[in-house]
Amino acid sequence: MSSSEPRNRTYTSKASTAEQSLRLRLKPTAPTVRDAGYVDGAWWPRSRDLAAELPALFEALAGRLGVVDRLAYSLTEWDTAVRRLDVGGHLVRLGGFRYQRANTIGVSGWGRGRLTLLVIPPETSATDARTVSIAAAGENNIDSVDTLLARRGTRSGRRIPAPRTSADSGITGGL
Repeated sequence: MSSSEPRNRTYTSKASTAEQSLRLRLKPTAPTVRDAGYVDGAWWPRSRDLAAELPALFEALAGRLGVVDRLAYSLTEWDTAVRRLDVGGHLVRLGGFRYQRANTIGVSGWGRGRLTLLVIPPETSATDARTVSIAAAGENNIDSVDTLLARRGTRSGRRIPAPRTSADSGITGGL
């Protein structure tokens, strides 16, 4: 989407979800409030383009959440996104927030709850992403997002790339 197009337009996904290989790991069962931890699993997108990445994610989460109704994301970590995304004939509301915890998304389904997913930055190596996603989806995992990314996502002295800053993403003052 070019910067001249309004942000509130609806985007219809043209990519077939069958053509995409989803990189998602969820905890084996829906956690209870007592043992939930910080995240319900991990997702490793290929890009920072939500419209391209989300259809396959929503399809995979349907078994746990039903029809996905809403997604909350951090404005500083993604390319400019539409506010509504048509996925299989259903509009999903996308909300970008400055206060959304870094490296997470919140996904809500119709009447079936909400999941918080750790977002592994697309630039992360496959080895590091696998290590982090396995840890995040562990049945007994209660580690924080920072702990998952820092401690388990380090290999051979390399660290997982930090989230982009406002300067990196081209965001200026008034958003």
